[in-house]
Amino acid sequence: MIVHRLTVDGKDYFLPHPVTELRDQVLAAVKSGGGYVNIPPLKSGSGVDILFSPGMPVVWTQLDVGEPEAHNDADKDSDIDPDDLM
Repeated sequence: MIVHRLTVDGKDYFLPHPVTELRDQVLAAVKSGGGYVNIPPLKSGSGVDILFSPGMPVVWTQLDVGEPEAHNDADKDSDIDPDDLM
């Protein structure tokens, strides 16, 4: 699973996919000398408006967090020998 993270002035925002339109909006705001861009929420809500301006530190990161694993303790292999615990 891919998660997108936007870091603006040291604060992290996790973004829903796709982010292409959002990147274009941020770039347009910076090119025009500054402007507000709504950062959508990851799940629900109204998001947050951020004022982007030239020179503001902005970092886009794409993280591969892997697929969620099924959780079943009965089928889980253990590397611990019970005799070692005594």
